[in-house]
Formats: sequence, structure tokens, C-alpha cells
Amino acid sequence: MSTRAVIPFVVSRLVLPAGLALVANLSVAQDAPAPKAEVEPPVAAAPEVEPAMNYERLGRILAALDPEVQPSGPAFQLQIQEVPVFVITDENADRMRAMVPIREAKDLSAEDMMRMMQANFDSALDARYAVANGTLWATFIHPLSPLKKDQLISGLGQTVNAARTYGTLYSGGAMQFGGGDSNSLQQQLLEELLKKGEEI
Repeated sequence: MSTRAVIPFVVSRLVLPAGLALVANLSVAQDAPAPKAEVEPPVAAAPEVEPAMNYERLGRILAALDPEVQPSGPAFQLQIQEVPVFVITDENADRMRAMVPIREAKDLSAEDMMRMMQANFDSALDARYAVANGTLWATFIHPLSPLKKDQLISGLGQTVNAARTYGTLYSGGAMQFGGGDSNSLQQQLLEELLKKGEEI
């Protein structure tokens, strides 16, 4: 057999079986069920991020609590259940302060001062008793921009409760031990304020 005759013979002997095997594999692959696509687990929606607190947003929240809120420069004056509340902002220092006047400070006894310091440690919670410019105040002080809406509303409610309970329970009202009526009445104020702020 000549060299010219051998090459086609060898090619046909080697290539033809390989080609037939390839065709067979393709037909088997077509008959086999398609592999199941991997189902990726559902991606949880990203939690809604509150915008940073600033003077304008704080004013909108306060207006939901008291539509008759009065802005004055960097401050606001409003009433919560007939209790006057002053809220002062300082965007440059990134601070805010809510204050409720309680009484003149000049006649405070040592026992009064001691009781308020004890309350600042436990029962006043986020509110605090403080003295400034001859007045005893209930206050809530917080950095402005990271302040969340519910923190603001809860802080205002606790400040009002601390002012109302001066001389008796000295309590912010969010948590309190005891079986009397005060805890439920104070908790009710916090819940009412939070409900007013739900749509903001």
C-alpha cells in the first residue's frame, strides 16, 4: 500500500471512531435531563436607614407631637399634655437639649438634691434632673445627628414624666418597679407620643 493510501486509511481508522463517539455522547447529553439550576436564597431587603437628625427634621417630628409648636431661632417651644417643653439645637456642636422647668432652685434642700442624684442613677433613665440659671429642670440631652425619631420621642416623654414625678417617684416612666398606678400612667404617655410619631 502506498504512503498516499495509508494516510487516508489511518485517518479514517482514528478519526471516524472518535467522531462517532462524540456524536453518541452528544445524543446522550441531549436525552439526559438538564441539570437543575441552583436556586439562590432570597435576598433580605436592606433595613430602612433613618436620615440624620437635623433642625428641619426635628421640627417636623415636634410638629407631629404638638401642631402648635413654636420655632424660635435654633429652639422650639411646645406642649406635651399641657407641660411646656423647650428643645434647643446646636448643629455646629451636633447637640440637642430638651428641657422642662420644674421650680426655682434656690430653696432645694440637701435631701431634694440627694434624691434627684439617686434618680439620675436609676429611675430617671434617659431624662436627668439639672439646675441652671436658678431653675430646676428635667432634661434630655443627646448628640443631634445620630438621634433616632423614637429616641427623641421617648426622651421627650421621659423628660415630661421626670418633671411630673418630681417630689414623688422621680421617674422617667419607661421602666419602674412597683404595683401602683404611676407606672401605667407614665408608660401610657410614652406610648401615646410614640404613636403620634409613627407616620413621620
